[in-house]
Amino acid sequence: MSGSAALTAAAGFAALADPIGVAAQSAGVKPADLPDLTIKEVKVYVTDLGSYHSLNGEKGELVSIVTNSGIEGNYTLGNRNPTPNWLEWAKPNLVGKSVMEVLPTLTSTSGLRGTYGFNGVLPSPQGSNGPRWQGGNTFHRATAKALGSAFDSDLVGGGLMTHAGGNWPNWYSAAADVCLWDILGKAVNQPIYKLLSGGCGGSKDRIMAYASSTHHAAIEDYAPEVVKAKAENFKGYKIHPGGGEHSKATTAIQGYVGHMEEIRQVRAAAGDEFMLAHDPVQQYNRYEAMKVGRLLDELDYAWFEDPIRTTDMDGLIELAAALSLPLHVGEFLYSISDFAEYIGKGALDVARLIADNVGGISGSMRVGLLADAFGLECTPHNWGNTLDLAVHFHLELALPNAAWFEVPYPPELADHPYFKTKFRPDKDGYILAPTAPGLGYPIDRDALDKIIKRIDR
Repeated sequence: MSGSAALTAAAGFAALADPIGVAAQSAGVKPADLPDLTIKEVKVYVTDLGSYHSLNGEKGELVSIVTNSGIEGNYTLGNRNPTPNWLEWAKPNLVGKSVMEVLPTLTSTSGLRGTYGFNGVLPSPQGSNGPRWQGGNTFHRATAKALGSAFDSDLVGGGLMTHAGGNWPNWYSAAADVCLWDILGKAVNQPIYKLLSGGCGGSKDRIMAYASSTHHAAIEDYAPEVVKAKAENFKGYKIHPGGGEHSKATTAIQGYVGHMEEIRQVRAAAGDEFMLAHDPVQQYNRYEAMKVGRLLDELDYAWFEDPIRTTDMDGLIELAAALSLPLHVGEFLYSISDFAEYIGKGALDVARLIADNVGGISGSMRVGLLADAFGLECTPHNWGNTLDLAVHFHLELALPNAAWFEVPYPPELADHPYFKTKFRPDKDGYILAPTAPGLGYPIDRDALDKIIKRIDR
């Protein structure tokens, strides 16, 4: 760990303990001079998204937290993880309290590690039938009954209980954390990334964009797409491999073998100097990952993402030691102490994170600065709707160790019914930072009003 990086991280962690003071300082005022940030109301706009297909599981629920001064913060619910009955959690935990009081502690964590994770079964809460969480690549509620009748502390997150109460991960508080940062930015008329101290101090105003594919059925689908993305000013391309079959296959081949042919075809189509990456989303075993990784090294790919199950730490350590290109790992880690262990044991080269899983904006900054303290990059996961991309963009702009903006490809996939924003690279390949306050991408209220089914309060 370098001394300068450690000092930067320490400053960042200290700032996260006093976000209100930092925000007030950025506006040239005292915290007492800020608008009344007492939370007076929480609500959820329930919308009909029509034919819109969400990339991250959004079901049409938009959270709203409103202060006495009329400032509203927003975030979409259900981003990858179910958050039913969010209002039942939010009312006792937020209403009547000040953003100044809540934000510094809302998603703090004791650092306890999750031991169940991807294949385990977590016991059911009292009074319910069946396991609450079971299997899968991430956490999934097993039954509706698992919610019980009210939100006890072990019902609102992943079930990892801390000694001080509360739990981790907690998608309810993570959504609220984003809303509160949105409010704070609007209160001082600044985009969030400029308030996230310990990073770049608002000096970055753009991030280089790469195109991130969907999982295509055929080997031959990828090379034409990288050519198209390159023509649209993207400066990189990431393969999400599908079945690894030829478009006119007569006999089946092993998936990883087909993926290797995709890797060759994409490099040939993109040229030698174009940035390429490969993300099989944990689908390989160790042997397959080593074979694919050595080809990626040979063809000068920039990184190998989630090659095997994240729970196979020994396998990741082996791959990281054997391959030259960096391993990006972390989308399926849910605690800052998990990241610390993977970093310390050499099981990742770049820390990748999903904000909803690690505590919203506050938790993500802790993870990003932890990686920076060890001289490692951090790559937030941009895959979802407008606000989901916005959250991760602010992290990329704030962190000193983040350099790429991932854009789902084709980029129309990220366009949203009630946002006018369209994430497209400029002529030089950059996504420009938002200039509006808070999350920086205003809701098209006319469009939202047309698709609201009801407002839950």
